[in-house]
Amino acid sequence: MRVEEIQILAAEVLVPPPDLSVSEWADQNARLSSESAAEKGEWRTDRAPYQRAIMDALSPSHRAESVVLMCAAQMGKTSMLSNFIGYIVDLDPGPILLVQPREVDAEAFSKDRLAPMLRDTPCLRGKVAEARSRDSNNTILHKKFLGGSITLAAASSPAGLAMRSIRYCLLDEVDRYPASAGSEGDPVNLAITRTANFWNRKIVLCSTPTIKGASRIEAAYLESNQQSYWVPCPHCGEFQVLRWDNLVWPKGEPGKAEYRCEHCAKLIGDWQKHWMLKHGEWRAAHPEREVAGFWINGLYSPWRKWGALATKFVADRRSPETLREFVNTVLAEPWDDEAETSVDIATVMARREHYRAPAPFGAAVLTAGVDVQKDRLELELVGWGRGEESWSIEYRVLPGDPTGAALWQELDSYLERRWQHESGLSLPIAACAIDSSYESQAVYEFCRTRYHRRVFAVKGVGGTQPVWQRKPTAKNIRGERPWLVGTDTAKETLIGRLRNPTPGTPGYAHFPVDREQNYFEQLLGEVLVTTYSRGQPKREWRPKPGVRHEALDARVYAYAALRALISMGLSLDNEADRIAALRNEQQQAAPAPPQERRWLGDRTKEWLKR
Repeated sequence: MRVEEIQILAAEVLVPPPDLSVSEWADQNARLSSESAAEKGEWRTDRAPYQRAIMDALSPSHRAESVVLMCAAQMGKTSMLSNFIGYIVDLDPGPILLVQPREVDAEAFSKDRLAPMLRDTPCLRGKVAEARSRDSNNTILHKKFLGGSITLAAASSPAGLAMRSIRYCLLDEVDRYPASAGSEGDPVNLAITRTANFWNRKIVLCSTPTIKGASRIEAAYLESNQQSYWVPCPHCGEFQVLRWDNLVWPKGEPGKAEYRCEHCAKLIGDWQKHWMLKHGEWRAAHPEREVAGFWINGLYSPWRKWGALATKFVADRRSPETLREFVNTVLAEPWDDEAETSVDIATVMARREHYRAPAPFGAAVLTAGVDVQKDRLELELVGWGRGEESWSIEYRVLPGDPTGAALWQELDSYLERRWQHESGLSLPIAACAIDSSYESQAVYEFCRTRYHRRVFAVKGVGGTQPVWQRKPTAKNIRGERPWLVGTDTAKETLIGRLRNPTPGTPGYAHFPVDREQNYFEQLLGEVLVTTYSRGQPKREWRPKPGVRHEALDARVYAYAALRALISMGLSLDNEADRIAALRNEQQQAAPAPPQERRWLGDRTKEWLKR
């Protein structure tokens, strides 16, 4: 490279960036790609005016060193982060670290957001080379450009968080991060530590919240200046924060929802929302604080009508888990479950009922969960129907030595049984999950030759892991490694469903009339508590003193088996429809042969080939 070229490049790096805010840069340069946006074309901040102040707080000229965004889903958060990255690459280069909860999330951001933006935004085109397998400077998770770099990392990876100094630290969906990055401690603190060498650093935390008292984003927002977006009423002109309590609709017609002004009580239609957003303003509860914190809920979204949100609420409030998701992702509020951490055993036992057949009519798919103890196997057979409504069919204790063959032969015979259904059909056990944390090799040997029958060796993991892995590995299929089950997630789901009082609604749990009290004591044998590790809250399930909990573990594994089937393509609604159709045929003519289970067969063959 010639001296003149080096001088030009040096001048480009050393010259201070133009006096342009991130929102101004986005309005002038950003392009929305078809892969990442519903509205392709030029970026317009005026489409969602609340985004302007958030992006401007990210600008180097803004006094805030740290920016916190606690927001609902579908509010443009990812687009704002993308615009910030584009601004950095174009005008103010420096090393960037973007942390996602999992590596798959980081890869998805790189492919679906970053790559299209670099391709379609004219001023960025050519500044960052495309990912190449043989070029360590330009991979999916690490890209270099003149004066800086972009590194994408998973919160669970200590190496990805600690390997280099960074100026820009972008922490996305922090409430989904694990409590610790390996053994290195809190991933948020670990990442922020990497910015210590930069006087002009920028730290961004954003997420939808989760559990009150254990939410990282809630804690960060409460320490900020706590800004909220105030909008004027089109009738009286008084400013207010949009809150869910003021959304009203005619009885039985949530699609006609309107907003009621808290000052003049007049109704405001969706068509007036844009005017309100355009004339709105951010107001800080603590303007003296240096951390810029923003909170905004889904009522402000220009892409979601109030009627659609009300309709979603009516559907979601039928079960605790969907209501919690609504509160987190639409209202952008942490879920307060202080009263949700325990369930009254008498209330649960009171829902026991008489089944007309071993498998009641609503149960369309049967799964089993097996907990392995040193002198026995404990298993539960569960029937699942629409909306994951469940029926406990049977709870069995199989005594014996799990290191011997006799006990496993007995289990094998049990799993091959068919169960009389109220419709007149006989149902097989579609899948079974067996805990492999005790006598692992015996469990592996049993499951290895029964994978084609969907008998899975599993191992529980804590934290915010999904109940079931989405894709298998070759070692999973060969029975050399257990499938990982998010036991904490499953327990929160299942215990939450025991608070659902309405049969026939999603998640409601049924129990037979002859089920003994000891079963329910075990089912409720653990309690969710919040502990603190290195100052960070951590929620975990702990056994109640003196109470066994094998029934809870067996139910968790039965649920994991169901989630395994769903990951393979099972639709509970379709199975329920299939059984209902066969029942109707039986009432009109001779019994029809069972339909082929296409939700499983083809997918299993694909996996076995890998």
